[in-house]
Amino acid sequence: MQTSTLYKKLYHIDLRDVDFKKKLRISTLFSYFQEIASLSAASIGVGIDDIAKNYGVAWILMRIRVEVVRVPELNEDITIETWTHEPGKMEFKRDFVVRDQEGIPIVRAVSAWVIMDLVERKIKRASHIPFDYPSDIIEPAIDYKLKKLKRGESMDTVYQKVIGYSDIDFNGHLNNSRYVDFILDCFPVKDHQTHEIKAIEVNFNHEALPGETIKLKKGMSNTDPKIMITEGINEDNQEVVFRAQLETRRLNENKD
Repeated sequence: MQTSTLYKKLYHIDLRDVDFKKKLRISTLFSYFQEIASLSAASIGVGIDDIAKNYGVAWILMRIRVEVVRVPELNEDITIETWTHEPGKMEFKRDFVVRDQEGIPIVRAVSAWVIMDLVERKIKRASHIPFDYPSDIIEPAIDYKLKKLKRGESMDTVYQKVIGYSDIDFNGHLNNSRYVDFILDCFPVKDHQTHEIKAIEVNFNHEALPGETIKLKKGMSNTDPKIMITEGINEDNQEVVFRAQLETRRLNENKD
């Protein structure tokens, strides 16, 4: 099967999508990405239902980096574009661009996904899904290689979170957009009043399941004082569930 890999969808930002500044929540943006990734995959025959039925696997987001030029606001219409690249041995690459009403890019993202066996909960090779990828080539949204994030300095515990009903998705584990809420809750509201996200990169390392307790920590990067590191530790087994790095800027700071 040959078809175009580029997929577009229009989104209108409603009250339920924004924070107290009337700007799009970053977690909502991640939800948009998850939705359009699912729609795009379905359009080329490898949607959620397709791969579950035919191959017994599910799509799992492993790594993502999002760079924000401008955070869209309440009642704004945006268009999100997404496309895939030919996979490696284990990972499937998917990119995103968010455009405003004039077609100007305001957010760019690159991501890496894997497929997980629904019974064994183990990662499968990309070749488990035989697929003839589209021949059209689109450049990466960001010239950036996703990497394994390192632990920060002086990682202090901020709070603990028990995974509950509202946190899990249809795969039965913590949804990737909820990770983002957990990450941003590591910072007091006063910080959000004066700063916004310039870039966020997340490694999703292990599943978090209902009833498990996650200890949220934050600290500074070992290599760049402008970067904050957050991580979630599973209290039962001490596994690093996720690790993230954030770059922020002051509101109304020159974005050029």
